[in-house]
Parts: sequence; structure tokens; C-alpha cells
Amino acid sequence: MLAEPSASLRSVRELGPSRPRTERAPAPPARYWPRLLPLLAALACVTRIPSFRWPLWSPDEGYLAVQARMLADGGELYESVVDRKPPLVPWLYEGAFALFGDATLLPLKVLAVAAQLLTAVLLVSLARRRWGDGAGRTAGVLYLLVSVGLNPEDAQAATFEVFMLPCTAAAIWCADRRRWGAAGAAVACAFLAKQTGGAALVPVAWLLWQAGGARRDALRLAAGLCGPVVAVAAATNPAGFLFWTVTGSGAYASFTGSELHVLLRGLTNAAVLAAACAGILPPVVRVLRIARTGSTDLWLWLASSAGAVLVGFHFFGHYYLQLTPPLALLGAAALQILPRERTLTAVSVSAGACALFLAWGMLAPRPELAHAERIAGEVRARTSPGERVLVWGIHPETYWLADRAPASRYLTAGLLTNYSGGRDGPQVGEKYAVDGAWPVLRGELAARPPALIVDDSRGKPFAPQRVPSLRRILAAGYQPVGTVDGAVLYSRSAPG
Repeated sequence: MLAEPSASLRSVRELGPSRPRTERAPAPPARYWPRLLPLLAALACVTRIPSFRWPLWSPDEGYLAVQARMLADGGELYESVVDRKPPLVPWLYEGAFALFGDATLLPLKVLAVAAQLLTAVLLVSLARRRWGDGAGRTAGVLYLLVSVGLNPEDAQAATFEVFMLPCTAAAIWCADRRRWGAAGAAVACAFLAKQTGGAALVPVAWLLWQAGGARRDALRLAAGLCGPVVAVAAATNPAGFLFWTVTGSGAYASFTGSELHVLLRGLTNAAVLAAACAGILPPVVRVLRIARTGSTDLWLWLASSAGAVLVGFHFFGHYYLQLTPPLALLGAAALQILPRERTLTAVSVSAGACALFLAWGMLAPRPELAHAERIAGEVRARTSPGERVLVWGIHPETYWLADRAPASRYLTAGLLTNYSGGRDGPQVGEKYAVDGAWPVLRGELAARPPALIVDDSRGKPFAPQRVPSLRRILAAGYQPVGTVDGAVLYSRSAPG
């Protein structure tokens, strides 16, 4: 299907002393997949073992869990249940809770394993179609090994990127087979899992152009892309969907005043992922720059994914997961040119790095989770199950751990102050909140005052001293009743 890289064969031979690999006849499908799938499934399970180590890994999981409970209790997405994300993953959590109960995230962790396995299978199929059986195996194994190559809080959480990645891989898989309607639908699903999943449209559009770009094919792609998005917007609240997923995050996407902080985070996470990809990057750099492998769409996939990491200037580690599928395919493309020994080296190095990240995930302490659990225990002790609570902080998992309903649709102080991920620049404060959030919050608290308010700011820039409206709320009807690890608990004052 694709041209062999004969133009640079002399340079490729010079890359190592070993003999060039010889091609083998493709294995029959009846033997190939039954042998490979158990290996990939086992590897997917092993690489996700740390995800089962703790009740949850990140505030994103906590946010999704609380949203799912609110939706189950009759809440409406983008009305009484809000976040700056599309609805696919909140709905997934809601469905899992409806089937298995809402006291554990275990079903979501299992689904995350399945999502990683599905992504690997799609990458195997792509690589096998282009470069043969060996490249297919290499792509699947490399992907699973590097998929956990970040801080475990980012790599092991069952959140947006993990469920987005099978959709992005499916988009390229469908486009590679000229199934343009399905490719558009897969891009739409990726976008509906997280907005940055829409970056997969760039390599899909390239493949469409490369295939001739017939008008009917472009229309199929557009219909497949727009249909699911329009349907989901109509099923929720079109204006709310547009606001919360696209137009309502202007201040959030700025890093004014926090340039050094976010730059350091971005470089650190890039270095961590590069260490995880130490087995992939050398052959990619050394081979693909001199040999044609028909990988233009993969480079575009990687570049558009890197652009998605840049969007918003936050550089959280889990953003970088979007880079791993194209990196695994580019690694397979490079290694299929080289002698077989280089593949073994790449896989061995990747496996060693993976083992280190798994050890990190299993052994590293989780002080913030322990803090949230201690606050949740105190909240349970001071409130009854039917009472509502307001946790003023950035750990929405406290609501879920305490089994108490939030007093507001705004589950973190970030939505009310623009604080996010340690950002401490000048654009943090009440006036940088989501448009209209404070009048809504005041109305919610007036209609149903929380029995307990937990100030979990602990000296951060969104502390009550810097938020006049919250100070007035506390002064008007609450009094401090205790502290937990620096968090201050306020109970409603007795009527005077």
C-alpha cells in the first residue's frame, strides 16, 4: 500500500551494525489476533494496576463522581450541573453509577482498562495494515508501555483523556480505510469526551485530501462530525453547551502573571513523558528524518495533539496523554525499517521505564487524598445525610467521599475565582469568575443554606480574605467550629 523506504537505504544501514530485518509472510488473521489480544489485554491490566490502589486518583475523578450523583438526583447538565467539559464522560460515570452503585469508582477503572486496550488494538490494526504483522505488535505494545509514562495522578485516573483516546485512534483508523462518515463521527466522539479530541480532525482531513478529496467524501466527513455534536447540544442545553464547552473559558485560557509557573510545569511534564518514551524517540529521530515511511498523517496527528496540549496554557500532565498514540505509531514506523534487534531494545527500554512508573504509582503517598478523606470524615460527623455542604477549595472529591450533596452547582473555587492548578497570578479573584457565577451562587445559598461550609483554601489565592462575597456570606450566618489540617469548618449560626 505504501512505498518502501528504499531512497535512503544506505543511510538506514549505517544506523547499526546488525543485519536489516527480513520480511515474513503475514500471519493469517485467525492466528494473529487470538495470539496478540491476550498479550495486549494482560499488558493493559498490568499497566493500570496502580489505578486500583486508591479510591480515586485526581480531583477530576472526584468532580465527575459528584456530577454523576447530581445528574442521578435530577440535575440538568449545563444548568444545575456544570463544568467546562463536554458531556460524554459525565454521562459515562452516571451510567456506571446507575448499574453498579455510586460508592466506588471500580467500574470506571475497569472501563479505563478497556479504553486503553481498545486504543492499542486500533493502533495495532493501523500499523499492521501499513507495515506488517511485526509493526502491528510493536505499536500496540509500545503504546501500552508508554501510556502510563506520567505522574500517576495524571496517567492512572479514569478521566477525560483516557476515554477520548480510543475515539481519536478510531478516527485515524476509519480515515485510513476511507470511511469518512465514520471518521467524522469518531472525531465528534473525541470532541464530546474532551474538546481537544477535535485535534484528530487535522490528520483525518489530510488523509481525505490525500485520497482525492471528493466532494461527497467531504460531505460525509462533515455530516459524521456535526451530527453527533448537534444532537448532544440539543439533548442538553444548546446555549449552555456552547458556553461551557467553547465560549465561557476566556480567563481560564490565559496565563498572565503565571508565566514562569506554567512554563516550568509544561517543561517538567514534557521531560517526564520523554523519559517514558526513551525507547521510542531515538529510532524516530534517527530514521524518520531520512527515510520515507508514509507517515505524514502521523506527524500531523502528533503536531495537532501537541497544539491541543498548548491550548489554555495549563500544561497539566494528563494533557500529554494525547501524544502517546501517534508517538507509538511513529515508533513502529521507524523500527520496522531497522534490524529486529533495535525493536527488542526499544521495547525493553520502554518496559523498564514503564516498571519505574508503575512502582511510582504503587508506592508514592497521596497526601491530598488523605487530607480530603479526613475532611470528609469530619463533614460526615457534623452533618446528616440530607444536609448540603459547601466545600470552598479545589478538591470536589470531598463531597463524594463524605456522601453529602453540594450546596452549589459550582463544585470548586476555581469556577468562582479562576484559580487552577496552582495559578497564583493577578487573574485570580472574584471578578475573574465564570460570567454570572456569583449571583447564581448567592441565590443557591439563600434558597438552601448549607449546614456546613468548609474553607479548604489553606492560604491559597482564593482564601476568603481575598474574596469579599464569601467573607460576607460567612460573616452573615456562620461561625467557625473546628479545623482539619488547616481547613476551617463553619457551621450555621443559631438564630438570634
